[in-house]
Amino acid sequence: MGVPLVCHGHSRPVVDVSYSPVTPDGFFLISASKDSNPMLRNGETGDWIGTFEGHKGAVWSCSLDKNAVRAASASADFTAKIWNALTGDELHSFEHKHIVRACAFSEDTHLLLTGGMEKILRIFDLNRPDAPPKEVGNSPGSIRTVEWLHSDNTILSSCTDTGDIRLWDIRSDKIVQTLETKSPVTSAEVSQDGRYITTADGSSVKFWDANNFGLLKSYEMPCNVESASLEPKHGNTFIAGGEDMWVHRFDFQTGEEIGCNKGHHGPVHCVRYAPGGESYTSGSEDGTIRIWMVGSVNHEENNLSGHVKLVAEEVVRKAESLRVNEKASETK
Repeated sequence: MGVPLVCHGHSRPVVDVSYSPVTPDGFFLISASKDSNPMLRNGETGDWIGTFEGHKGAVWSCSLDKNAVRAASASADFTAKIWNALTGDELHSFEHKHIVRACAFSEDTHLLLTGGMEKILRIFDLNRPDAPPKEVGNSPGSIRTVEWLHSDNTILSSCTDTGDIRLWDIRSDKIVQTLETKSPVTSAEVSQDGRYITTADGSSVKFWDANNFGLLKSYEMPCNVESASLEPKHGNTFIAGGEDMWVHRFDFQTGEEIGCNKGHHGPVHCVRYAPGGESYTSGSEDGTIRIWMVGSVNHEENNLSGHVKLVAEEVVRKAESLRVNEKASETK
């Protein structure tokens, strides 16, 4: 079983993690926690870089812009904040009228999308932070997730208390497509190449075509999962984490489980692949972040060679025990 890099620092559950793309200085990982202090880390080593201090309530969502020079956070203190990711300074605080659950930078980094308990999607212009935001449509419920796609012309959102993913054209402010799910979608990810949308709802992980919105694959998981992520380089594996406290890794084409990482002491709330696909991270109710290297999985439950190895070890133990007993009887 592979040993993960365990990142301590948060004093409450970790509820969101997000990677930056690869930059000239490497890639970075930001985490959101109910302790109200988002943290920035080196995405490769997990080393702590800094803590963004200023929120007065749980932080539910966090994001880095594509250059990893600014960070965003969404909080139960009714604000979304923009931070200088190099110095940790707060650049702007956007007031809301209720809890903010989700935030995301646009691809061109000029806009910030937020959503939450107000059921309103807001787009803030970061070049004019004091200008009133653009409000997009009326969401049918409290907003749980938000993402950008299609060169910042489309946004997607899901709700806390109703199923489905809704896609909005920001030019018309209209819902252009609804992706139907049985349960509320707790995680939505647009793939690095913009081709796929990965969602987690209930005990199901689904993959959608991001251009024609068709359902490509749907797999039932071993338990209710809260988050899922597609491997970004080859798209041949995906990970999922949820209430059983494990991080499961699956084959994208077949849905077969190919690995399982154990170590968290509470439900897994968020999982994401690193931008190069060489590792993935998980955040949990136990307050830790764990970074797992690809290949560092234990196959004991679903790998025949692993099973044979365990049986062989058991045989050796019994043989040694037998020899010890024989020697003991000889000396009597």
